[in-house]
Amino acid sequence: MSRSSFDGSVQQHVSLYRSDSGLTRSSYRNRALSIRSNKTNKASGSGTSGGKRGFSFSSLRGTVQPELSKKLFKLIKSENNLIGAHETAGRERVAIATQLSEWGEQTGDDGISDVSDKVGVVLSEMGEQEDTYAHALDDSRAILKTIRNTEKSVQPSRDGKSKIADEIQRLKMKEPESAKLVVLEQELVRAEAENLVAEAQLSNITRQKLKEAYAAEFTATIERAEKQIILAKHGRRLLDLLDDTPVVPGDSRPAYEHSAQARQILNDCEDDLKDWQPEPDSFKTPEQSRSPSLKGKEKEIPILEQAPERTEERNETIV
Repeated sequence: MSRSSFDGSVQQHVSLYRSDSGLTRSSYRNRALSIRSNKTNKASGSGTSGGKRGFSFSSLRGTVQPELSKKLFKLIKSENNLIGAHETAGRERVAIATQLSEWGEQTGDDGISDVSDKVGVVLSEMGEQEDTYAHALDDSRAILKTIRNTEKSVQPSRDGKSKIADEIQRLKMKEPESAKLVVLEQELVRAEAENLVAEAQLSNITRQKLKEAYAAEFTATIERAEKQIILAKHGRRLLDLLDDTPVVPGDSRPAYEHSAQARQILNDCEDDLKDWQPEPDSFKTPEQSRSPSLKGKEKEIPILEQAPERTEERNETIV
């Protein structure tokens, strides 16, 4: 559940109430205590779309990546699949929550109807948590792109140095007295100095951004896990309100009288989620300002810093 809790996530799919349900909104809470939705606006089936992505020139990027950045490029594209899977799981969870509530309503049993509705609220919020986690994974993925871009910018420096060294060896074998050898050796010294700076930048950025990316992912994983534990525990409290004592045929089951308790459980759940705070630990998240300066050592290779581009690269066709 996001910081806004039920205020935003559940509210969007809970717009209508049954007139006979007797549910009222608290004066200080701006969210519904029911998952029942407008059936004309919500499909009762799966929340996924079955359309296939078309061909895109972006799908060819993997074939033209520099050798140095190919593996990380592939990893980042795989992360894209993982993010999509969590987004799909979140949508499916919300759809299932709605279906559970609608099924409980049509049973005609007051206890089943109320409990299934409230459990649907909890399940729906679990789905929202999954979507929030997917966004956190995408932020982590964007940090890895900085390493990839740095690798791409360092590759020409490596290639240039190797090309000059190969040319020198060729001339030494064919024309050992060539005046061009002196020029090439001077160029090699410059290329090696330039590459030295680029390699240092790559090492520094790789270490920093690797820690930063996965520290963010693990932090999001802990938050998702702890909030889902909160939701699951309150979900079990809701189930305890439903009397499942067998009845003898012909006997009537006692009337369900726990509507107020069910509403209070949802209120408690909301409060616990709002009060959640990450536990302090000894691990320090890497600071972006720690990247050392290499000024004055040699001419620097321009390093492309790429900002998070969720909208652009999340829609690329994956090879």
